Amino acid sequence: MAHAIRFHATGGPDVLKWEEVQVGEPGPGQIRVRNSAVGLNYIDTYHRSGLYPVPLPSGIGLEAAGTVTAVGPDVTGLKVGDRVGYGSGPLGAYATERLTTADRCVLLPEGLSEETAAAIMLKGMTSRYLLRRTYKVQAGDTILVHAAAGGVGLIMCQWAKHLGATVIGTVGSDDKAALAKANGCDHPIVYTREKFVDRVKEITGGKGVPVVYDSVGKDTFMGSLDCLQPLGTMVTFGNASGPVTGLDTGVLAAKGSLFLTRPTLMTYTAKRADLEETAKDLFDVVLKGAVKIEIAQRYALKDAAQAHRDLEGRKTTGSTLLMP
Repeated sequence: MAHAIRFHATGGPDVLKWEEVQVGEPGPGQIRVRNSAVGLNYIDTYHRSGLYPVPLPSGIGLEAAGTVTAVGPDVTGLKVGDRVGYGSGPLGAYATERLTTADRCVLLPEGLSEETAAAIMLKGMTSRYLLRRTYKVQAGDTILVHAAAGGVGLIMCQWAKHLGATVIGTVGSDDKAALAKANGCDHPIVYTREKFVDRVKEITGGKGVPVVYDSVGKDTFMGSLDCLQPLGTMVTFGNASGPVTGLDTGVLAAKGSLFLTRPTLMTYTAKRADLEETAKDLFDVVLKGAVKIEIAQRYALKDAAQAHRDLEGRKTTGSTLLMP
């Protein structure tokens, strides 16, 4: 019998329950996947807490990889036995086996393990659209990446370095600074003892940066704006410290006619062609070693609540897997 993590009310990690579930046969456009590994992401905590409301009761999780065990009517391009990965929904990845939408899954190339795929489908595709589409990083750019030792941060630092950028990154400790530096971050800033705005201005000779990638939210937002050059781009793509509220858009004018965007992976991969292109670019940089993926933590899937506690307590680095 299959099992899944589900929640019947929003709240802290304790609302997550390990339940026996009936999976059934796939309907039109669906496949059934036996997950080999499941990715842990900060957005999972937003669904669980109610910050991003979902109908209840609900499964949870967006990212996993595994093997196709059944194919529904009208599905083309996938067959039983194929290895697939997915990272953009629908919810329900925290499961030993589940039904999901076929056109949200991609075939895994030879040489890419299912564990690695589960660690990169959401985080790596997020990194790809941020660096290559939201603001197209060019050789010679100096960029700022917050949470540089996190799952997305470590991928972004490596990928941006591969593109020829100079990377400034904020982290919470000396250990995380060393980790970020080993993964392409030229200038790690320990924000617990350094003012990141002052350090960015010092590193850039007072010019600031053309783009800030901010997944922290409330605590860093205004400082991030102060790090930007005139006409710079503020990319706020997460709320680890809480959502940004009450923004007076006149601030963007006062600080240099800045651009502000709040992108999501779901929008950037809504078209099948965009999903395939994004995944292909990601797989290419990983397979050729330009971006190396370290799975820093593994938990049993049934222990997802503890994984959430550690993630929110800033005790994790890099990619974390939940193992069915």
